[in-house]
Amino acid sequence: MNDVSLIVKVVAYILIVPVFIFGSYVILHGHLSPGGGFAGGAILATLVAMLVITFRDDFKENPHEIFSILECIGMIFFILLAFFGLSSSFFHNFLVNLNGLFGKPVHFGVNPGYLNTAGVIPLMNMAVGIEVFSALSLIVLMLSMRYGGERK
Repeated sequence: MNDVSLIVKVVAYILIVPVFIFGSYVILHGHLSPGGGFAGGAILATLVAMLVITFRDDFKENPHEIFSILECIGMIFFILLAFFGLSSSFFHNFLVNLNGLFGKPVHFGVNPGYLNTAGVIPLMNMAVGIEVFSALSLIVLMLSMRYGGERK
């Protein structure tokens, strides 16, 4: 029996897209403003917490395998980015001066705040955001279960 009111469900549906956009914004703009991968991943994990609280009876089984895979992907992506920079030093910005998506050099003076001026930092923020999102989502899912592995 679901004891969550219709108002809570409607508000949860309304908040899914804005919270997802805000969390993604914080991850992608972490090198330009306060925030980054950890804060954005935590914001995205609140979506899972909201959905678990609101629709806890609608889950047939626990989707923790998906979040475990995402956590591994985020960690492997971060480690690979760190090792790709070993041409000169660990975490070296290997994308600088490639004129690709993230390779434009930052000019001296006022930084206009372009996303593609930070080299590998946005990519690392994405990896950290995926890892934090999946880890905190796993914590929320495990806390919402009973000791026997059933959903509450």
